[in-house]
Amino acid sequence: MATVLEFTSPADEFPLGTIFENLPTVTVELERLIPHETMIIPYFWVRGADAVDVEAAFEAHAGVVDVERIDSVDSEYLMRAEWESEYFGILSALAEASVVVLTGVGTSDGWDFEVRGEDRAAISEFRTLCQEHDIPIEITAVHALLPVKGDGIELTDAQREALVLAYERGYFDSPRETTLDEMASELGISQQSLSSRLRRGHRRLIGGTLVNS
Repeated sequence: MATVLEFTSPADEFPLGTIFENLPTVTVELERLIPHETMIIPYFWVRGADAVDVEAAFEAHAGVVDVERIDSVDSEYLMRAEWESEYFGILSALAEASVVVLTGVGTSDGWDFEVRGEDRAAISEFRTLCQEHDIPIEITAVHALLPVKGDGIELTDAQREALVLAYERGYFDSPRETTLDEMASELGISQQSLSSRLRRGHRRLIGGTLVNS
């Protein structure tokens, strides 16, 4: 059965994290990860800074081969990075264990990850790789990925919890009766992590209902 792992890691654990040294107020959110024969290619969003500052912040990162701005939406920038195959970090361990990133949100305070393995063996392999390569991660939750009752829509427990809480607290009402910050405090997570869970949960619900109906 597919298994979800949630964990945290220090802000500077891999090359993307060094942006916080130059731009401590930005938020970085992984969009997708493409394993390649010779390197790891992550796509990620950066928000909270100007485009010029974002691009300049990645110019001299150790291990980074190339960083390119792909697109922009308002003040958010979609970036594509490549780094050397010799660099082995969290994303390398995820790719080698065939574990998929569901959410990965980084701030100057650290990274919050939610990943999915096809089974517990894949998750165990990822954790072993982290131990072997001295990659610091702190496990916060491990649970099975189950479909929403009777609908066949796969939401993680964290996504479901976030969506239900937002509904119950009136976040979707107009005017809103609560804020992301208040709900994040209630859940004990960062506002960025909650925003990511809501967004990806919405995407799964829409994909499993409106699009496939």
